[in-house]
Amino acid sequence: MKKIFKPLVLILSILFSSSIETIAHNVDQSYTYLKVFENSVTGRFEITISDINTILGTNYNKNASLEDILSELPEIQYYFLERTGFSSSKGDYEIVFTEPGILEVGGQLGNFLLLNFEFQNMNEVPENLDVYYNVLFDKDESHMGLLLIEYNWKAGIYNNESLPSLFFKGNRTSDTVNLLDGSVFTGFMGMIREGIWHIWIGIDHILFLLALILPAVINRNYNYSFDGNKVAWSVLIPNLVMNPSPEYYTPVEKFKPAFIYIIKIVTFFTISHTITLGLAAFGIIVLPSRLIESIIAISIALAALHNIQPIFRGKEWIIAFIFGFFHGFGFASVLSELRAGEFLGLTLFGFNLGVEIGQVAVIIVLFPILYAIRKTKIYNFLLIFGSFILILISLYWFIERAFNYDMQLGYKLFQAIKNIFV
Repeated sequence: MKKIFKPLVLILSILFSSSIETIAHNVDQSYTYLKVFENSVTGRFEITISDINTILGTNYNKNASLEDILSELPEIQYYFLERTGFSSSKGDYEIVFTEPGILEVGGQLGNFLLLNFEFQNMNEVPENLDVYYNVLFDKDESHMGLLLIEYNWKAGIYNNESLPSLFFKGNRTSDTVNLLDGSVFTGFMGMIREGIWHIWIGIDHILFLLALILPAVINRNYNYSFDGNKVAWSVLIPNLVMNPSPEYYTPVEKFKPAFIYIIKIVTFFTISHTITLGLAAFGIIVLPSRLIESIIAISIALAALHNIQPIFRGKEWIIAFIFGFFHGFGFASVLSELRAGEFLGLTLFGFNLGVEIGQVAVIIVLFPILYAIRKTKIYNFLLIFGSFILILISLYWFIERAFNYDMQLGYKLFQAIKNIFV
């Protein structure tokens, strides 16, 4: 039994989790992030409060806020100006600090101070940028400085927090990074990859697709009644699972027509989310993310409910088309997080193409499996109880997103079952 339940628990824990966060920061490291735009470069230094104590001889709590250390900010900025430098064949670049910030990592690391900066006299982006970094090396031999290109559209880099370009230590304080290693084609391919990746990690989008795909391998009789006075739910549902009535549905006979049918439904989903993705990306229509994410959650419940009690009889495309608008706004929020503001036309086309490739890949994987088992009791179980599970997950997400309340059910479920079976 343990072998059966443990994987199921892990899956449910992930599905019922409101978010999964990853932190790329480590002990004894400080960071330099660069964003490379078409005609400019901006940057950010990140250093822990504990390392600031080492530099200044202060005794701030490692979880100190920006307000707590604000009085020391000029001295910290001066320290970085003295210990870092950027130049190219065109000369030295002057750092001008902008609004600072705090990154709350917690745990052993505590908080990071964010020192945002711009290059005042950089008129064009150089091909190679010479970097000097000598922060903390005289006080901590184990300390390491990492430089990361956080954003470079032409290089296909967006929101990078894990792949350093340069490493600095006490015996290595200077190095050179290439800023123009890329092309418009590379950036376009990068956006396609981002679209594919977003579908594969976007569990809510995949579950919505699953709810649409589940009934695609059966022909349903929409005159079949779910009238409570006629057939009790407690009798009907188990009966449909164990002995599905041909009055309710019959398996499709041929693969091709059923496959084309689900592709048509997903095409309506594509059309609608493409429209709103463009409208949101160009700033024509902007809706609160809390509203969008809540509607995306409830869209899964309605699509799954349709699998049990048909809402739009024979017109599943309506569900895909209507809720596709809101999924499009959800995709737009991803573009905002990627900060992909350059080459907007190519960005939209590439990202949307990647989303479609990801969706088709999901269909290609799932549909043949459903077709193969369509005449078995396993399929009956997936259709009925699988749809119920989708509804429960959807309602859970809706409550968390609509009311901004983390119920931590995934973590509690995992811990409870872990204590029983592990």
